[in-house]
Amino acid sequence: MKNFKIILSLSLILLFGCDKKAELIKNEKLNVLFLIADDLNCDLGSYNHPQVISPSIDKLASKGVLFENAHNQYPLCGPSRASFMTGMYSDQTKITGNNVLLRTTVPDVITMGQRFRQQGYRSVRIGKIYHYDNPSSIGTSSADDIYTWDYTINPYGRDKEEEYKINTLRERHYGGTLSWLAADGTDEEQTDGIGATEAIEQLEKFSKNGQNFFLAVGMYRPHVPFVAPKKYFDMYDRDSMEILYSGSTQEYLNTLPKPAAKSVRWGDRNQGLLNSKSNNELAKEIMEAYFATTTFMDAQIGRILKKLKQTGLDKNTIVVFTSDHGYHLSEHGHWQKQTLFDNATRVPLIFSGPGIERGKRTNSPVEMIDIYPTLMELTGIDTPDHVVGKSLTPIFKNNSATIRNSALTQWRNGYSIKTERYRITKWGENGELGYELYDHNDDKEELINLANDRNYLPILDSLKKEIDFRIADARLKPKGVGRQFEQESYKKAPNITPGDLFDKNGKRVYFKPADE
Repeated sequence: MKNFKIILSLSLILLFGCDKKAELIKNEKLNVLFLIADDLNCDLGSYNHPQVISPSIDKLASKGVLFENAHNQYPLCGPSRASFMTGMYSDQTKITGNNVLLRTTVPDVITMGQRFRQQGYRSVRIGKIYHYDNPSSIGTSSADDIYTWDYTINPYGRDKEEEYKINTLRERHYGGTLSWLAADGTDEEQTDGIGATEAIEQLEKFSKNGQNFFLAVGMYRPHVPFVAPKKYFDMYDRDSMEILYSGSTQEYLNTLPKPAAKSVRWGDRNQGLLNSKSNNELAKEIMEAYFATTTFMDAQIGRILKKLKQTGLDKNTIVVFTSDHGYHLSEHGHWQKQTLFDNATRVPLIFSGPGIERGKRTNSPVEMIDIYPTLMELTGIDTPDHVVGKSLTPIFKNNSATIRNSALTQWRNGYSIKTERYRITKWGENGELGYELYDHNDDKEELINLANDRNYLPILDSLKKEIDFRIADARLKPKGVGRQFEQESYKKAPNITPGDLFDKNGKRVYFKPADE
């Protein structure tokens, strides 16, 4: 009997010892904190902007690798987000517009968060990851994909509740129109402030329960409306804002193919108010609002990263910071997105965490679809076959390394690639609508189209072959993607600003005044 007890005790020790070891191995797996801003360009301190105040993002960059030549695959929220969450190009997701549900076009795809779920991670979304009509869908799940997440949180803050106070170039239009507000109240009352608080709570839980996580936190700013507490506006000197008019003339537009010229003059959302020097003061006010909102967003990122460090989870967590696409602030005479210039295609991209060298920068051309396979490799998870992006880990080891010759972006009937030095843009299926060529050695602003310059003919011919190859490759059906369908955007209802009233036919009959 005594021998039996000894044997039983040894067995229990061995059993619990194995369980303890298994638990330890489980907890040593790397977690992922994925942080994404909305409509954020590379106007950040870490990207050498002389005015923008972004200490939290800058600090993150100092602890990791900053990609100076990262580009989205479609400069519009919905297509871009569907692309990087699946690791595929827009021609492969079949999503080139907003308000298209992912499972209606590629129902069998395994998304990034879904893959983490399959490997025992807790996949959590806070805020905007897939497309959201911002601000009209704030507080809802909008065009989310339920199969990506275990748990979702949709913050709703004072910025939405007090939408009627917002200045706008078109009455009661905010999401696609330049609009702004220096708001009353605290950070924590704003939607992004609430989102940061929720992220802090999730990190606290994960630090206690040991659960591996993929925590995706999507900020709604600096997307219009540019809303931030007044203190962030006070950080900037409006008079020092520089509005660019070099791309506002008809003479400049005549140097571009017609589709390119239209891309910087599309729609009437901004009422043409900002294309002339007569509106210089208004333009400066709006630029100040964008920068203030960027700094507010940066502060919320800082709150989350501070909690990550306080919990000790920073020692075991990969942090990724990026944006869905860039944003014009008067460059080429344009405000907002949806062009194939660097201002709209280029995004901030920073990786930080265990095994990633600190304070490195690279000009290697990379794409947002590379985020998915990179995180798979870093966490030791097999990447699904349909993912066509490439892992960035060779660049982590050597910041001079390259994983591709160029980064590809599509918009409507145009495609553009950016190499380390050049950008070529092709309009029309066979280039019949024209080409653009820019040399970043002499023209980082992409204002001098060299497509008809004889001195650049050999470069143009070479890049034409490269872009044709890239386009053909991006149109191939990925292995293992399953079914693919074309699908139009679903019809969305008009925005309802809290406080307004409507008759039975949906006509607005009462506007809540801004001074209430």
